[in-house]
Amino acid sequence: VRLVETGGGSVQAGGSLRLSCKASGSILSDFSGSVMVWYRQAPGSQRESVASITSDRRTEYVDSVKGRFTISRDNSKRTAYLEMNSLKPEDTAVYYCNRRGYEWSWGPGTQVTVPS
Repeated sequence: VRLVETGGGSVQAGGSLRLSCKASGSILSDFSGSVMVWYRQAPGSQRESVASITSDRRTEYVDSVKGRFTISRDNSKRTAYLEMNSLKPEDTAVYYCNRRGYEWSWGPGTQVTVPS
């Protein structure tokens, strides 16, 4: 399975971005049965979990993004999404996705930059 994250960019504080994560090569049942997680890693920091979505679409968020970020999934497209609104400079990071547990090989990530 190859993970590819897209949709990053540079946006002013208060702006929005929509990230996508496609799991190419995964079979439908393997993707649809997985808990998908968005992570981010800022310079000099460890990778942290930002949001997750279960197979039955229950979601969880780290406190710092609650009310601003929304995770979703389209199993038919083997894709997970992260809608990010009201972006802040502290959201600047490389964003990755993977499944929880038996992780696939990590993708390249997508850079999100919110200048201060």
